Amino acid sequence: MKKIISYTALAILSICFLMPFVIMVFGSLKEVKQAQIDPLFWLPTNPSIQNYINIFTNGIFLRWIWNSIVITVIPVFTQMFFAAILGYIFAKKSFFGKEVVFWTFMAVIMIPQQLFIIPKYIMFADFGWINTYYALIVPELWAIMGVFLVRQFLQGIPKDLEEAAFIDGANDVQIFFKIILPLSFPVIATVGTFAFISNWNDLFQPLIYLTNEKMFPVTLGLASMLGKEGNFGLEMTGATISFIPTFLIFIFFQRYFTEGIQMSGIK
Repeated sequence: MKKIISYTALAILSICFLMPFVIMVFGSLKEVKQAQIDPLFWLPTNPSIQNYINIFTNGIFLRWIWNSIVITVIPVFTQMFFAAILGYIFAKKSFFGKEVVFWTFMAVIMIPQQLFIIPKYIMFADFGWINTYYALIVPELWAIMGVFLVRQFLQGIPKDLEEAAFIDGANDVQIFFKIILPLSFPVIATVGTFAFISNWNDLFQPLIYLTNEKMFPVTLGLASMLGKEGNFGLEMTGATISFIPTFLIFIFFQRYFTEGIQMSGIK
């Protein structure tokens, strides 16, 4: 009876969580006339892919997709790279003030990032970075949480592996690239997944630093489209296309993502 109740509750919750995605996909298949007559009724009476044709023939939407790719892909690779190196240093190396530096980094996470917006905006304006990729890419080149995840993961790797490699004549660089990096792939994939989803779905920072429509990422572009178009079907089409990359990334790295979380000490 307990299993029946548990599975029934899980099935109901699954349906509740799945419904917004179903509404989004079916809403993207609604014709313009139907969307205007009854925008709240999401089930299309005559499914059509015209919204997809319209949105892909709209040059500005393709530019938004390209902007999202640029401001997402670069931080993903840099965050994985710096998280691997810094996590290895904090986990396996000893130097003066290591614990103080690390926990100072961790303390920064507790500060709401919104408090930095005005100083960052003033600084970026002085640099001439407003309406450029730099304002969105440079602050995201590395992430403290990624360093924390890798550090926690590497602390579970026996030090005997490094000592054996040292005895065989390997140096720190060889040990990192040939031993540590392959072993830490699950947690590095986790860092990359977090970085991709966070940067791809970010609306707050582009809203602050970008005013030129050609520089909008897809999140901000869809928000502006909501105010201009008023077409429910077209908006759901854009949301569906925007959702696909994050869905594919999570599906592809799901196994490594779960393993990385479990072995990083996060409960």
